[in-house]
Amino acid sequence: MYDWKYLKVCLPDDIRMMRDHGDWDGALRLIDKRLERELPEAMRQRLLIEKDMIQLLRREYTYSWEDAVKLMSEELTEFDPSELQFYMDEGTADWHYVDGKLYFHRRFFRTLTATKPELRKKWKNQESREADQKEEEILEATRKKMREQGEVAYRIRYRASLRVKDEYFRPGEKLRVHLPAPALAQQMSEVKILWVSPEPTYIAPEDSPSRTIYFEGAPTENHAFEAEYEFVSRMPYVPLDEERVRALQPDFNTQEQEPHIMFTPYIQELVKELVGQEKNPLKKARAFYDFVTTKVKYTFMRAYFTLENIPEYAAKNLKGDCGVQALLFITLCRAAGIPAKWQSGLCAGPLDMGMHDWAQFYIAPYGWLYADCSYGGSAYRAGNIQKWNHYFGNLDPFRAVINSEFQQEFDPPKYQVRYDPYDNQCGEAEYEDHGLMGNEFETEETLIGIEEL
Repeated sequence: MYDWKYLKVCLPDDIRMMRDHGDWDGALRLIDKRLERELPEAMRQRLLIEKDMIQLLRREYTYSWEDAVKLMSEELTEFDPSELQFYMDEGTADWHYVDGKLYFHRRFFRTLTATKPELRKKWKNQESREADQKEEEILEATRKKMREQGEVAYRIRYRASLRVKDEYFRPGEKLRVHLPAPALAQQMSEVKILWVSPEPTYIAPEDSPSRTIYFEGAPTENHAFEAEYEFVSRMPYVPLDEERVRALQPDFNTQEQEPHIMFTPYIQELVKELVGQEKNPLKKARAFYDFVTTKVKYTFMRAYFTLENIPEYAAKNLKGDCGVQALLFITLCRAAGIPAKWQSGLCAGPLDMGMHDWAQFYIAPYGWLYADCSYGGSAYRAGNIQKWNHYFGNLDPFRAVINSEFQQEFDPPKYQVRYDPYDNQCGEAEYEDHGLMGNEFETEETLIGIEEL
């Protein structure tokens, strides 16, 4: 198992140049040659991490220019290749060199249809567009009810499963599975595990920072590992008043957390620029939220495993998904002395489920508040200022919290390297000699029922 703090160590120049140019075989060759030498432990650890990062990168960039043009021509009612060039140049269509040739990320088209209204109008998938519109209407009504009533609460039930893909299943070999489970959190109570199949080996405590149900066995037939959950999500509405902020503020959750939540020179300069002479911590946090939501474009991301510094990536490239944006907000807050931490899990309703990340920050006398930068960013781009303001300080109730801290170990720990060392929303699995990557198993989260209380 790696010590992830060594990810902050810079690669040797020759290896980095080959890696960045997409000569991954060449980079791996140089890494292996370097590992034959006596090296400082920090460099040895960094090179070992890089080997796994490169292997994962191979699966992330799958569309050549020709393949990308073909996909967009088939999925859109009208399309000109110059549009793809435009989105590439502005940084929305993520790409990387592979053997010296440009390849787009496997989810580049999802990014474009999610963030570009002009393309979404031309998208032939009318059913998806209508479902998104209906869900947003329900969310808008729920936020309105929160403001009017002061609180809303829902009882939510869902099912989660993980199954090794048939081509990667090894009959009779020891298999360990860590299935994510909802946990107690500020907004979640009455958390219940209604049923589990097969019989679990261990269930982590309900207040675990990254809760799982653990299975260990040697199945001879390939089957799913499943559980059904129920919980109450209670979300009060907190109207914020800058004049109520106390002069004395706490200093917990303000430290660095290697290798990602780091106060790099660029992060420190960014904090200075955004804060200026401001002393009020609520106004500072709002300045960070405004920067992330108005300047950082939403894009689906490659595996976090392949990023050397996630907040720095967002700050430099001005793009990232929900977790990348949340980590940038958290890092900016901590660098300014404002307590901030991670929450993640699932958007559990109102009509569907999906993985999602957001942030919490602490301001006395309010206590822990919320910031959902990706929801806020989409609201800002759509001109919905009320929604934009809502997600600074508040959330909606349709969330299942699984992780209350970033980069936490499982209970019990995973033996092999994690597919996602920092978060856990879909689950992890491993054999004695191999930790399964995301393409080797499949997961599903299904909303079973939702009831307003």
